[in-house]
Amino acid sequence: MPALETARRPDRNLAGVRLAWTLLAAAVACQIAYPLVSGTARDRLTVATVTVTFAVVVSHLVVRSGAGVALRTFGLVCVASAAVEALGVHTGFPFGEYSYGDGLGATVAGVPLVIPLAWSMTAYPALLVARRLTRDRRAAATALVGGWALASWDLFLDPQMVEEGYWAWADPSPALPGSPDVPLTNYAGWIVVSVLLMALLDRTVPRAPGAADPGDLLPAVLYLWTYAAQVLGNLAFFDRPAVGLIGGAAMGAVAVPFALCRIGAARPGSARAGRA
Repeated sequence: MPALETARRPDRNLAGVRLAWTLLAAAVACQIAYPLVSGTARDRLTVATVTVTFAVVVSHLVVRSGAGVALRTFGLVCVASAAVEALGVHTGFPFGEYSYGDGLGATVAGVPLVIPLAWSMTAYPALLVARRLTRDRRAAATALVGGWALASWDLFLDPQMVEEGYWAWADPSPALPGSPDVPLTNYAGWIVVSVLLMALLDRTVPRAPGAADPGDLLPAVLYLWTYAAQVLGNLAFFDRPAVGLIGGAAMGAVAVPFALCRIGAARPGSARAGRA
């Protein structure tokens, strides 16, 4: 029986890897379709995109570290993010006074159920990006870099979602150029929450041996695709050039070095990343 289980385990892992990449392809297809639809169809596509991308990161972590680690990790992110969002909606802390619209579906305590999934789908890749860039140095470095990797993503997200009416602030000033409806308090809250969340996740998700995680290829592709798609989308499709430039510079401070790191690791003679 042990020999049989050993023989079956690689097949299950391969199936999990294939599922994760298939889901990633579906998530990318949803993002590409986003500018092509409007109204209720766009609302449904937004929720579908978040849900599928959440399934991508869950399936990846299940393959990488097992179902138990995945359950603890995403349970932590969902509970923590839902609590922070509920606090924000009801008190205005730490993001400023805001409220959600009806476009994202069912809510609990004023927070759409899809929102914790959105936090999860961004937080997990940000953690692995930070670990690669900090090369498993002190946990504080991972938390700071991961926090920036996550919070800078929001420079693209919030202007887009506010424009769609998914949420809105009571007083959006002062704001960044090109994002008049998103207050600076939101970004300040994001960076603080993101650093704290990365510190918690860094203790929850097992580290790979050595200086780089050999199983971070899929979340690496997800993170870099998101960066490139958001820059291109804001510059070419959504008529938000300031958002594209500011977000591109902020997220690029992590995404560009990370891309160079991945390219260097893929060169002949370098340690190669795993297929997952």
